[in-house]
Amino acid sequence: MASLIGEHAVVDPRAEIDVDVEIGPFCVIGPHVRIGRGTRLENGVTLMGHVTVGEFNHFYPGVVIGGEPQDLTYRGSDTRVVIGDHNMFRECVTVNRASEKEDGVTSVGNYNYLMACTHVAHDCRLGSHIVIANGTLLGGHVHVHDYAALSGGVAVHHYSTVGSYSFVSGLSRVLHDVPPFMLVDGHPTRPRCINVVALKRNSFPQDAIRCLAEAHRLLYRAKVGLDHAREILRSNNQLVPQVNELLSFVQTQQEGQHGRGRERRRAA
Repeated sequence: MASLIGEHAVVDPRAEIDVDVEIGPFCVIGPHVRIGRGTRLENGVTLMGHVTVGEFNHFYPGVVIGGEPQDLTYRGSDTRVVIGDHNMFRECVTVNRASEKEDGVTSVGNYNYLMACTHVAHDCRLGSHIVIANGTLLGGHVHVHDYAALSGGVAVHHYSTVGSYSFVSGLSRVLHDVPPFMLVDGHPTRPRCINVVALKRNSFPQDAIRCLAEAHRLLYRAKVGLDHAREILRSNNQLVPQVNELLSFVQTQQEGQHGRGRERRRAA
């Protein structure tokens, strides 16, 4: 099926548009854009710069993908945005292309749902099956792992990592990495409990859920320390794969700076 291009849309002839793509009125598509089959752009969508979009994505009015990074050190190189398949970008979502500080790519995986006015800054890496609610802001170099959920009005500090199957409650200020499987809340956020809703919805074994709850108790309530918590969990046969993933994440976090594992400590 041929692509459908709406009235008053501006599509550069050098753009690569696959079959069965729908481009609504008043969209602007730049020369270095590639759009996969089955993708739908509502009215007023802008894809600019070097942008690659996979298959069956849906962009709502006012979305802007590939704008220059809001980084004063950026010097105009051909950095990129790469988007996977089956993502939904609601009204006025913005995804900036990368800066020149990492590998030059801002990426979004598959089956993500970004609600209205979400901002994804330069060099961010989003996995798959992520939900980000209205008005949430991801600073530069933020990584969000698979199946994470961020509620509305959340602000995430640059270089933070949001772990898989975690939940960030509304209006939270994320200054530190968010451990996987945890529900965090506050100003700044702190792990309050395990994200039991997500774990049950995704059919985690009951034993894994109990072990994660005990790991949370030891780390964030009893505060026995990482090494001691690991030994207690080992002695109780509770070092299931999910707990090992959590402990490994916390280890990396503690080795970083300001509670962010990817922001490395500077040499003295």
